[in-house]
Amino acid sequence: MSVLENLEWRYATKRMNGTPVPQAKLDTILEAIRMAPTSLGLQPFKVIVVEDAALREKIYNEACQQPQVKEGSHLLIFAAYTKITPQDVDEYMDLIAKTREVPVEALSDFKSMITSSLFNGEVQHYAWTARQAYIAFGIGIVAAAEEKVDATPMEGFSVEALDRVLDLTEKNLSAVTILALGYRDPETDYLANAKKVRKRGADLFIHLP
Repeated sequence: MSVLENLEWRYATKRMNGTPVPQAKLDTILEAIRMAPTSLGLQPFKVIVVEDAALREKIYNEACQQPQVKEGSHLLIFAAYTKITPQDVDEYMDLIAKTREVPVEALSDFKSMITSSLFNGEVQHYAWTARQAYIAFGIGIVAAAEEKVDATPMEGFSVEALDRVLDLTEKNLSAVTILALGYRDPETDYLANAKKVRKRGADLFIHLP
């Protein structure tokens, strides 16, 4: 199937049937997320993969009372850095140098540009890092559709409670959004067979001459 057919197939699944997502499909989705573009290439977020039923039950009880949390197979919790540190930039420079086999000193101009951009007092780090997490989040949704895995984007949760359950604050992280992975339950999901509702292209796109 084409990417457009897969996007037509997917929807924000409301009820899931508990069937586990095969490891190979999960790995493909995670790899797609890893490959997602981010500003400066810095990838200033983590993705917490939660499969354990007891932990998902705790998340449900304390942070997110949506049935997909318990009925699905995995939760992907996108957590952004609350602040960027000079050490983060140094580690990124080291990664570039190692990956591309160049001296780290050759990256000094790029490092200076990043440093001046991020530490000039004007950039609100969490607002910026959260946007980067959302780029990867969107890629994850598309990848799940390609793998015919249902995925439910979720924002309706207590950030404070979820950060507490996962000890994110101590790790310089804060939850941004959740992607529940699993398989739809047509018997209980009232949207399973509903038509997708989207604006017409003519109402969404503005083509400039």
